Amino acid sequence: MSISASAVASLRSRTGVSMLACKEALEEAGGDEEKAIEILKKRGIAQAAKKAGRAQSQGLIFGAQDGNKAAILLLGCETDFVAKEEDFKSAGQKLVDLRLHKGEEKAKVEADEQIPALVNKLGENISLLEAHMVEAPAVGLYIHTNGKIGVLIGLDGGTQELARDLAMHAAAMNPQYVSPDDAPTDMLEKEKEIWMEQLKKEGKPENIIGNIIQGKAKKFKEEHALLTQPFAKDPGKKVQDLLGNARVVNYVRLSVDE
Repeated sequence: MSISASAVASLRSRTGVSMLACKEALEEAGGDEEKAIEILKKRGIAQAAKKAGRAQSQGLIFGAQDGNKAAILLLGCETDFVAKEEDFKSAGQKLVDLRLHKGEEKAKVEADEQIPALVNKLGENISLLEAHMVEAPAVGLYIHTNGKIGVLIGLDGGTQELARDLAMHAAAMNPQYVSPDDAPTDMLEKEKEIWMEQLKKEGKPENIIGNIIQGKAKKFKEEHALLTQPFAKDPGKKVQDLLGNARVVNYVRLSVDE
């Protein structure tokens, strides 16, 4: 029988199981949602849904690169103990390799099928929290040795070595955005409110507070921008000084428990 998309979505919302598994269970149950849930339970899949609401404050970053294309993802779990399990590490690397070589859709289907089984085996809520892929003339991928920080940078010029150096810099210095012009307005407004209160408590004259805040805002935007940070390997230079005619066209930084 034909199973509607809304029926599949309803079963997924109740069980947390993949769309494909829900569709198959509904087909086997003749469209009866309660029977479909029993089928999923018997298969051991729906047990994973019981853990789906639990916080995932731990996990690992995984990366894979092939020439000028690279992928990075964060696989989340509840405890660092599970993040150290070989089954967890193997699953994360398999997913990122699949995303790199087969694309987002294939990786998503694989995740929907494999993660519930991993949840059942390891006993924690596990999910693919974030994933990205970058393709550019020069790509730099860096995963810190503890697997808790990962950076992916794409340049429209320069070299792979430069791109990787910038990725290592970003892992250490945690820039929030690429250029000072990219500073989020809401982030800046919150800082301005704090500075305003501080300056008033210090008794600064009203007629100079505006200029002081303007200077602080400029410094804040530059300190948190990749391009205007002192380069970690050579603090005498800013990152933008290393680029020449190249531009940063992609910047992704993922972290766990930071």
